[in-house]
Amino acid sequence: MAEEPDYSAMTVNERLFVSNRTKEFDQAILLRNRADAVQILADLDVSSPEETVDAIFGDPGRYGFY
Repeated sequence: MAEEPDYSAMTVNERLFVSNRTKEFDQAILLRNRADAVQILADLDVSSPEETVDAIFGDPGRYGFY
């Protein structure tokens, strides 16, 4: 079984890329599926997944979502 990467020094985008979950996360954001987006970030050990998702929903253009 493959070891989990050490996410501690990675940005959210780096974690999504390394875990191959970028498309899945982007889809959750575009569909405004907060629960799925939060779960993906929680799976990647993001310290405040709810706050991160809420920030994206609050200003999607700032984070590259239009």
